[in-house]
Amino acid sequence: MQGKPFKIISDIGSGLNYDKKGLKELIHLICSQQCSQVVVNYQDRLVRFGFELIKDICQEHGVELTVINQTKAESSNQELVKDVLSIITVYSAKLYGKRSHHNEKIIKTNQELFKDN
Repeated sequence: MQGKPFKIISDIGSGLNYDKKGLKELIHLICSQQCSQVVVNYQDRLVRFGFELIKDICQEHGVELTVINQTKAESSNQELVKDVLSIITVYSAKLYGKRSHHNEKIIKTNQELFKDN
């Protein structure tokens, strides 16, 4: 890749959310053949689930997909455990995020109520 123009695409959000601006842009670039190579640090940073689908889309459009930090081949049991832990992690983060947002609203309401006193 040295000497070739490149674009960094990043997203913030759940790996289970496929409605992300960066992911949509990447898929558009691949499908419109506006890129020849996609490089990711870890495959689960691209998508939590469905990496094989992205890989197939790249192959279909002649785009090379490179994963820099690949883990060793996992058994199907190890892969299943990893998937279940990923799901738990994502939903735990959502749950704590909702609690945090709810608590912020309560604090703000209380501050407004007691501000007048």
